[in-house]
Amino acid sequence: MTIVAPSILAADFSRIHEEVRKIESSGADWIHYDVMDGTFVPPITFGHQFIAAAQSHTSLTADVHLMIEEPWKHFETYSKSGAKWITFHYEAAVHHHRHIQELKNIGVKAGISIVPSTPVELIFPLLSFLDLVLVMTVNPGYGGQKFLDFCLDKIASLNRERQRRHLNFLISVDGGINLETAMQVKEQGADILVTGSSFFMNDDPGDYVTRLKT
Repeated sequence: MTIVAPSILAADFSRIHEEVRKIESSGADWIHYDVMDGTFVPPITFGHQFIAAAQSHTSLTADVHLMIEEPWKHFETYSKSGAKWITFHYEAAVHHHRHIQELKNIGVKAGISIVPSTPVELIFPLLSFLDLVLVMTVNPGYGGQKFLDFCLDKIASLNRERQRRHLNFLISVDGGINLETAMQVKEQGADILVTGSSFFMNDDPGDYVTRLKT
């Protein structure tokens, strides 16, 4: 089953209550929160208080993607804000296994993300401990970027390794996802589609979500 997770980063923050309701009424499954600190990536977006406020209007699962330096310092704070899944970047840490265990110890599903330039094989030793791997198909930071199709091989490699080792982690894809690219990543084994601009700019978000899933 395909999980659709609209990225709140592409929403109108002045109408966040309505935008959350739009996600909920569309039939989407999760809300994806891109937390950026202006250091690991250029922009600064929002923090745990924003997520807590948005989640107060919905029962949808909060999927938090930490694009920040030293993410482990903030795991518990984001968990308390309502995050059920927290993903940190491979490139922002050294003690990856330790941080995965820290997430599990506070009752949160643990994910690792890789940027387009990071070889996917680097995370293979961690796969048996992970609940989610997030493959970035654009360079993280700004919305509306063009999908980088060379990342499709990473998704396929993860899927093959998952099948070979009989693992259960989910493969999430974020960046440039629309109806065309969704088909491509699903063919390679993606389970979760993070979609931003294409969702919020769509005249019929419900139809868009249905088509992404099918």
